[in-house]
Amino acid sequence: MTQPPQPPQQPPNEPPQGGFGAPQDPPPGGFGKAPEPSYGYPQAPPPAAPPAPPGQPPQAPPPAAPPAPPAPPAGQPTYGYPQAPQAPQPPQAPQSYAYPTQPAQPQVPQGYGYPTQPAQPQYQQGYQQPPTMPMQPQPGDSGSGGGKKISSQTTIIIAAVAAIALIVGGGVFYASTKDDDSKNTAQESGGKDAKGGKDGKGGKDGGEAAPEQGPAKEKAPADPAAKVLMQLPQPAIPKDQIWNATGSVLTDDTYVKAGVNELNGYDPDTGKEKWSIPLSGMTCAMSPEVTEDGIAAVVTEEAKRNKKGDYEQCSNVSAVDLKSGKKLWTESVESNGVKATFKEVTISGTTIAAGSGTSSGGAAWDVKGTSLWKPKVGKCKDVGYAGGDQLVAIRECGTYGDETLKVQLLDPKTGDDKWTYPIAPGIDNAKIISTNPVVFGQDTTKITASGVTDVFSLGSNGKLRAKISLPEGKYDHDCGVNMVNDCKAIAVGNDRLYVPTRQHDGSGESYNRTNEIVSFSLATGKPTSDRAVAGDNGEIFPIRMDGGNVLAYKAHGYKQGAQVVSLDGKTMKETKLLETPGTEAVTEAISGMVPKSNELLYADGHLFLGKKLLSKPYSKDEKEYVALGFVAK
Repeated sequence: MTQPPQPPQQPPNEPPQGGFGAPQDPPPGGFGKAPEPSYGYPQAPPPAAPPAPPGQPPQAPPPAAPPAPPAPPAGQPTYGYPQAPQAPQPPQAPQSYAYPTQPAQPQVPQGYGYPTQPAQPQYQQGYQQPPTMPMQPQPGDSGSGGGKKISSQTTIIIAAVAAIALIVGGGVFYASTKDDDSKNTAQESGGKDAKGGKDGKGGKDGGEAAPEQGPAKEKAPADPAAKVLMQLPQPAIPKDQIWNATGSVLTDDTYVKAGVNELNGYDPDTGKEKWSIPLSGMTCAMSPEVTEDGIAAVVTEEAKRNKKGDYEQCSNVSAVDLKSGKKLWTESVESNGVKATFKEVTISGTTIAAGSGTSSGGAAWDVKGTSLWKPKVGKCKDVGYAGGDQLVAIRECGTYGDETLKVQLLDPKTGDDKWTYPIAPGIDNAKIISTNPVVFGQDTTKITASGVTDVFSLGSNGKLRAKISLPEGKYDHDCGVNMVNDCKAIAVGNDRLYVPTRQHDGSGESYNRTNEIVSFSLATGKPTSDRAVAGDNGEIFPIRMDGGNVLAYKAHGYKQGAQVVSLDGKTMKETKLLETPGTEAVTEAISGMVPKSNELLYADGHLFLGKKLLSKPYSKDEKEYVALGFVAK
């Protein structure tokens, strides 16, 4: 097949030509701003039950059908809106900075940007899951202090009242039990398997609190003002074609970015190319993780595209050594007699696992290229995986039109599940937001949202700790469609979920738009008092965790560059780590990279922005880039 045009080659040890010119003065170009989103509305709690007559015990609710979902009230919207975090990583040789960490205990918030009512179970039009009746209580035991035993009738009444309190407080939990596949279903209940532990801190049923954070590594430089380090211009792309350049990682000594039919390594301090690895075709995915020995994984198309730009199958999985710039091996597997195709790849320990979405199932190899497991044939198949500290899978079971999903913690050496958490029937997608602790999300809107509308935190035993509702229209993070491990602008740490609110009207000028980062407790599901403000005509969202601190990106403003800031995990105090040049050419180039939904990496005073998909610019005067790099002076 004829090879598509290649990116312009630069002389060895020379910075790329054109664009911004010598580190600083770029020409105008880039994408315009995205359209402004609409706002969501909060839901009020259901009315309290009328008090019982004097001298009468509270009446248990009749065993009638579950109540219909409440209609949303009219009124003003509250603001507060939701890429993903992670647990502290074991020491790694070239450390990858593409993902986050973990947890601490929250406080109940007050003020602008938070719901003033207890969180409610969210009901989407056309997708209604009214709460079920509470599970039957266990036989009552004697009260503390040697009092009388509680009667069975009183026990039922107490359980019912407690269940109502859970629903009003937003604690609609999904009980999870581990039986055989045919009996594994998720239910909304307040049963013992769904407890969050005493005082919402997690217990033997709900799982202990998430692991402690390590110390923050990112320090403020003497001068956060950054210079342009690198600018990789797009190659010439034929009209109406879209090329893939998906994948980037940042280690201690190399920035790695996928090009067209190749993978390239650059010195993060100078921007100069260190090595280039030819690939079988365009990249489809790259692992956000790197092994202790500096090995990453990529999924590529099996051949180069023809002149028409016809897509090739994403069937090749390769391991690459980022230190030497060498491809170690390339493998593919068959599923039902044809080559399996893969959309995602991840690494946990020395295991490379590739997921296919709902088409072929998943497969895994060790870093030496030995097959660990192949796509399963039968009623169940792995949709995708998320790695890092632990390997977590989303598995789909059932026949077409009657599928159910499960979250599973896997042994990375064998693929055997250590525990399974069944997702409610009718949910056709799941996103892994963190693997340690395990936090996943789902979208319950009829039309796929840009993120997740419900988030679930699980204990180390796979039992539910809490559910967090992120109503569509109030929060603004991004999760890839039909992807398991591709959520951005959302992070997990300090036993909290950090999410950005959707932009809304600010104070002062009529056109002032702003947003905040807020958080929710992974132990209780309730909002905390955390709040970081973007400022006038600004936008802020999480990048990843840095120990107990949140690294966040603040979009550029008028004559002001974009910033990377560190938010103290206890006080949310902001420290500026880097600010890009505020010239029009630089800010337009950054806008064209669409940082929230593309590739954004920061470490040790270095910021790199990469693009996944490449297309022909709208005009000849417009300049598009594959990657941009900045370094604090």
